[in-house]
Amino acid sequence: MPSRRPAFTLIELLVVIAIIAVLIALLVPAVQKVREAAARTQCQNNLKQIGLALHNFQGTFNYYPPSMLAPVGSTFAANNGSWSPQARILAYIEQGNAGVLVNLETAWDSQIATGVPTTRIPVYMCPSEVNDRVRTNGGNPFVYPHTYGFNSGTWFVFDPANGAGGDGVFFPNAKLRPLSIVDGMSNTLGAAEVKAFTPYVRNTADPGAAVPTSASAIAGLAAGGQAKLGATTNDNTGHTEWPDGRVHHMGFTTVFPPNTVVPYSASGINYDIDYNSRQEGSSATAKTYAAITSRSYHVGGVNTLLMDGSVRNVSNSISQTTWRSLGTRAGSEVIAEEF
Repeated sequence: MPSRRPAFTLIELLVVIAIIAVLIALLVPAVQKVREAAARTQCQNNLKQIGLALHNFQGTFNYYPPSMLAPVGSTFAANNGSWSPQARILAYIEQGNAGVLVNLETAWDSQIATGVPTTRIPVYMCPSEVNDRVRTNGGNPFVYPHTYGFNSGTWFVFDPANGAGGDGVFFPNAKLRPLSIVDGMSNTLGAAEVKAFTPYVRNTADPGAAVPTSASAIAGLAAGGQAKLGATTNDNTGHTEWPDGRVHHMGFTTVFPPNTVVPYSASGINYDIDYNSRQEGSSATAKTYAAITSRSYHVGGVNTLLMDGSVRNVSNSISQTTWRSLGTRAGSEVIAEEF
């Protein structure tokens, strides 16, 4: 009798396929968790390098970099008139070649031809950022975004009439030293994650010194302002200019805890926005108040840098009081909550 070759029956084949499908279903989340853990670790390492750069800068100049250099009693001659802290610490994050090309005395957007503004600075990009791409202008590369903002305090940022700055560490013309951080270096935020291409509204009526108590209140304050948002990614330009020293690009404030949704609707589209009442350097009299929220793509919270150089993951559930206390340099608050 001729021998019969063994073969799968249809039922056996279907069982094998089902087992493979189950294994894949189990494997994919595990792979995603591993990738996210790696991204979170890399993000924290980026912040550690930024912290080291800040302290090396301070060791060289005896003060921490200002958010920008802004005119007092007048306005910028050009729109983008001053470079950010991210630009000022380039030499300390192994980006010395780019730093050499930076002329801090002239507006950064007048130096596009150097290639520096469109340069992707790896230390300034979280691996989890979904919009890791150059921002364009007229179809041409214009500037690169970033994902780590510096602490500009609670709400008030700058008064151009007298040069007063906010209660954070980074504000226009600041030259703060470690002794200026009265609350303690380990109790004061230095930097935190932000999302690239954030929709925002700027240049509104004066919202007043009272810190908003709810995210929904921002929509009313933003009414009549200049909206930098739209249906395409490139329309939403907050945190898209790492060289720029204005708070909606270089920084964050602690009005709302991490990843708080700040709702705003325009042309039938719902946005999660940032808010800057007045671009620093664009008015000789109007104060700058800002609600620039720390956001990330990590589940449950954001990575932060404290001024002592340590890096901590802060949960979205942190109380508003504690988050704001971490944002002030000399508020004399007692941080009673573990964060």
